Amino acid sequence: MSSVAVWQADAVALADRVGELLTRMRATEAELGTLLVEIETRGVMDLFGYRSVARLLEHLADVPKAAAEHVVKRARALNAGQNLDGSPIPALAPATGATASTGALSNPTIDAIVDVVKQAPPEHRDRVEQDLLAFAEDAGHKQVAALGTRILAHLDPDGPEPDDTEPATPTRELSLRRKRSGIWELHGTFDDETGTRAHAVLDALAQRRSSDEGPDLRSPQERYGDAFSDTIDLALNSPDLPIQAGERAHVMVAVSLEDLKTGVGKAILGDAGTMSAAEARIHACDCKVIPAVLGAKSDPLDLGRFRRLISPGLRRALYLRDRGCAFPGCHRPPRHCQGHHLRHWADGGPTNLGNLALMCSHHHRLLHRSGWEARIATDGLPEFLPPAFLDKQRKPRRNNLHQPLPFAA
Repeated sequence: MSSVAVWQADAVALADRVGELLTRMRATEAELGTLLVEIETRGVMDLFGYRSVARLLEHLADVPKAAAEHVVKRARALNAGQNLDGSPIPALAPATGATASTGALSNPTIDAIVDVVKQAPPEHRDRVEQDLLAFAEDAGHKQVAALGTRILAHLDPDGPEPDDTEPATPTRELSLRRKRSGIWELHGTFDDETGTRAHAVLDALAQRRSSDEGPDLRSPQERYGDAFSDTIDLALNSPDLPIQAGERAHVMVAVSLEDLKTGVGKAILGDAGTMSAAEARIHACDCKVIPAVLGAKSDPLDLGRFRRLISPGLRRALYLRDRGCAFPGCHRPPRHCQGHHLRHWADGGPTNLGNLALMCSHHHRLLHRSGWEARIATDGLPEFLPPAFLDKQRKPRRNNLHQPLPFAA
């Protein structure tokens, strides 16, 4: 055999091997997507203490935020999921998901099919998906995308109907409604001045957080939702807040002592709402609500006060020591923080400087729900032990972003 024939034979063998590895990689990535949707269905917060599956994937795979979010978005389109209330979420392109599991489709081809199916009318989606999959057997992702464009143009030749209506004049109107599920809906329209001021406040509080738990993977909507919650906390802390029924504005939470200790069960929030006992434990650390701890016969054992446990003097000492959120890598200032009991007061933890740390609301919740642990080191400063899936050695970490106090020579 000539040298050319030997080279050609080697090239074919190499190409076949590359094809085999690509098929295996694609099938594995499809299986990963199925697993991510399963984690999301079971509850990533309950399993790992993280806000989203994308945040978890970014840390476990060491990939950029955008890449992790794109993998999760693709997985949701290909795999059926489940809402928080247990209702099913059908896959947008289930046939594509089944084909992807064999390793036959590249990610750009999958994305092209999903994008077209998403835009197609619901009654035509199954047929459109099957046509694109059949075409993808012998064509690349660019051809699949081009065919999808032609299909959509055929299904809707005139395009969307233009909107000729005049925009409504904005006014200061706001509605806040509680749904039966316990979720609150907020709708409002504001004049330009009010909207600009609100945007400035929320934009300042909605900046991405960076800390030792990894990059901030919250969507803009999630960041603005958290910023709105922080704005409410700042307003409740204001000494200028008007008096309501002879008291400063507050929320009452009623929970049994046993449920408060275990974190299992329900608590009554305000007049008709509910929250989990685990949430009540978080708020009981440094209350912006008033906790009413109940005995076995619902008799009040302990009725708290606003800022129930941490006195103004002790809070000032916390401000001076921690200089802001003590969680590693967090930049939140003291006014955005709550006092966290390292040993919960329901478990007998004392309210003193040696058992407290300043925590922003996000990291306060993360500490209660995840594998992170906090303690006061021998030098009197708070330090944090990461969960084993982030650091098997669980080496203590500290926040070194805040400006320390000057010390006299």
